[in-house]
Amino acid sequence: MDLQVLLPRLLPRAIAWAEAVAADAAARGRALSASGLADARAVGVQRPENIRVLMVDRLPLPADLELQAAAVQTGLLGPTMSGLTLGYTILICHGHLSRRLLSHECRHVAQYEQAGSIASFLPTYLGAIVQVGYWNCPFEQDARSHELSDT
Repeated sequence: MDLQVLLPRLLPRAIAWAEAVAADAAARGRALSASGLADARAVGVQRPENIRVLMVDRLPLPADLELQAAAVQTGLLGPTMSGLTLGYTILICHGHLSRRLLSHECRHVAQYEQAGSIASFLPTYLGAIVQVGYWNCPFEQDARSHELSDT
């Protein structure tokens, strides 16, 4: 699957999926604790009170098989992933919640804030992943550099 060719066609579907998952998870998620709010501010989130965290058994995959294949191929979603941020919504797999992971995901919230919306952020983020890979994506490098220690 040549994602550089397919990305323009997949983006509207990816954005629609992300917005739907974010809305559903936000309605069921919980607000950050006082220490979580402080950590979110420390990694650059402007409105941490808007963040909702939902604990899940596994991260959701799109029902759209082409979108699902693209997400797994890039490493964005799949069995090894334990966190996903969509706007102000953070999904974390049970058993993986840590200060390090939550601060990483909160940094992604700050990135979404800077972009203005899911629809504004995802084209740049997904384009970078397609270009250089998940690990080397500048947004992921930035999030890793803002991770707070679990100690």
